Amino acid sequence: MRPIKFISFAIIFTSLALFLTACSSSKAESTNANVNKNAPQIVDVTTENSIVRDLPTYFEATGTLASDAQTDVAPTVAGKIIEVNFDVGSYVNKGDVLVRLDPRDAQIRLEQSQRQAEQAAAQVEQSKAAVKQAEAAVEQAKANMRQQQIRLGLTEGYDFDINKFSQVISVKAQLDLAEKELKRAEKLLETGDVSRSFYDQRLATRNQLLGQLEEAKSNAAISIKAIQTAMEGVKTAQAQVGIAQANVGTAQAAYNTALAGVDQARKFVSDTAIYAPISGYISERVADLGEYTNPNAPNTKIATILRTSILRLRVDVPEQNIGKVAVGQSVSLKVSAYPDRNFAGTIARILPAVNTTSRTLTVEAEVESGGLLKPGLFATARIAQTKSEPTVLVPAKAVRTDGGVTKVFVIENGRATEKLVQLGDTENDLIQVKTGLKENEKVAVSNVDQLFDGVTVRQ
Repeated sequence: MRPIKFISFAIIFTSLALFLTACSSSKAESTNANVNKNAPQIVDVTTENSIVRDLPTYFEATGTLASDAQTDVAPTVAGKIIEVNFDVGSYVNKGDVLVRLDPRDAQIRLEQSQRQAEQAAAQVEQSKAAVKQAEAAVEQAKANMRQQQIRLGLTEGYDFDINKFSQVISVKAQLDLAEKELKRAEKLLETGDVSRSFYDQRLATRNQLLGQLEEAKSNAAISIKAIQTAMEGVKTAQAQVGIAQANVGTAQAAYNTALAGVDQARKFVSDTAIYAPISGYISERVADLGEYTNPNAPNTKIATILRTSILRLRVDVPEQNIGKVAVGQSVSLKVSAYPDRNFAGTIARILPAVNTTSRTLTVEAEVESGGLLKPGLFATARIAQTKSEPTVLVPAKAVRTDGGVTKVFVIENGRATEKLVQLGDTENDLIQVKTGLKENEKVAVSNVDQLFDGVTVRQ
């Protein structure tokens, strides 16, 4: 029995010794670990100072880019398409020939109009010649009238009173004297102072003068009739001049109408070539070779051209920012197609009224596309304000973001202090810090991912 008890005791003792040894070894390892953990950690860093710079302020708005000019090209005359010089996506310059129509009908029409114009021109010349003939006839009639007046000793403007003709006046004067002598002779005959023959002589003289007076009046009437006939000839000739001049007017009107027909026919010929009204890209083609097109038919366009050298961006500005926008302000644009590039623009138009539903004001900016931007792209616009504000900036590499939290590490007295910041815009390799940092604070710009609040650093 004793040997068995001894062996059991030896086993228990040995186990106890091994347990104590293991505990001692574990405690030593734990002590060494604590020593290593408590040893100070040092991170090597480089630093730069935060700076303050005046940056322009802005607010953002979104919108869709659109062409500043879009036109549907349509023919103005009917015809068969014999030439097409464009396709979808091609660029055309203003004045380029897009389509040509068969010009033969137009040429025939032009030739007919030119012949009509030549005939009308000849008629005008004939009418003018007739006017000259009528004017010559007037002068001849006036000459005839003056000859009659001169022959009768009348001046122009004479009132043609028979009793005022010189011959009639002379005979009447002689007749008056003969009447007086006849009356005296009659009295003397009654008293017997003169003979009957003396009285008869005076009576014969008086009667002769009466005949002469009638003859003078008859001659005067004939002369007046001749002058009146001459005057009527002048009036008739003048009327013929008026008629001839009216014929000239009619012929000239016909000639002008013919010239208008020639111009219209020439335009008809010219319109068989359809030109690009603006420079831009073809967005739609509807014309095919051999097709007959008619401007009076519906949907007769042959193409749609978009001008993209300058695009328009319409954005809706919230009511609280209406006072911050004005024509001429600069605009910076970003599109998802070119995330690393800004495009410049200028506010060109502001609508006069606020949308009563959305309480926004529509603003239109013009943007130079540089051949990159396309109508229909969605864009975010930054509208710059005229007043700049001082802003704290740090190098972008000084910023670290963990789980949505943005921070920088300020280095002071050999230690890193974590500071939460709110960021703004970027300017080259700098980034705006809206809150959390002041000017001239020294921030770490290397090994930022190894830093934590309070860690010792070495510069």
